[in-house]
Amino acid sequence: MKIGGRHTYMLSLESVAMTDIILNMFIFFFISFSLLYTFNSHRIQKLDIKLPKAASASMIQEQEQVNISITNENLIFVESDLVSLKELKRLVSRSKEQNPEVTVILRADRLVGFKKIVEVLDALTEVGVTNLNIAAVKE
Repeated sequence: MKIGGRHTYMLSLESVAMTDIILNMFIFFFISFSLLYTFNSHRIQKLDIKLPKAASASMIQEQEQVNISITNENLIFVESDLVSLKELKRLVSRSKEQNPEVTVILRADRLVGFKKIVEVLDALTEVGVTNLNIAAVKE
């Protein structure tokens, strides 16, 4: 004898509703990640570096120079390109081969640790840079 229940349950998954939910999640994550990528601090061309103050700071007028910037997050930029120490050596040595009298200007944020500045100075010494200026703001 087969005993069955009186109630039959109707269970159906609405594929349209599931598709709508997944599509909305996809749009949300797509917009979120594209905004994070667009406004990433590494992609911004203008570097906000707060230079230390010095009483004897003066303007340098050099035609051939390489600008190296170190941000307060210890990121190294040559001109406006994010580089590693290895790439820094390669770029500066290439500039030095083109012009042996090239001037390097180091712009380090006042919050950068001394260890990072020494690493960059050591890399510049390995390449053979002799004309080095450290940027500061006049008091």
